[in-house]
Amino acid sequence: MNKVPKFTLRISPKLHKKIQYMASYNGRSKNREIEVAINRYIRDFENLHGTIETELDLDE
Repeated sequence: MNKVPKFTLRISPKLHKKIQYMASYNGRSKNREIEVAINRYIRDFENLHGTIETELDLDE
């Protein structure tokens, strides 16, 4: 069974089209494009504010 959490994301049609464009340009799925963007956002946040520790860090 897949243990990757899933959730619905509601975004504007304009943002959806822009993500679709970027994903196509980068050769990724829209899902992967969003995941890459979130990872970059978290990295930038942690660079400013320190590492965010979670209980999942123990599993890695």
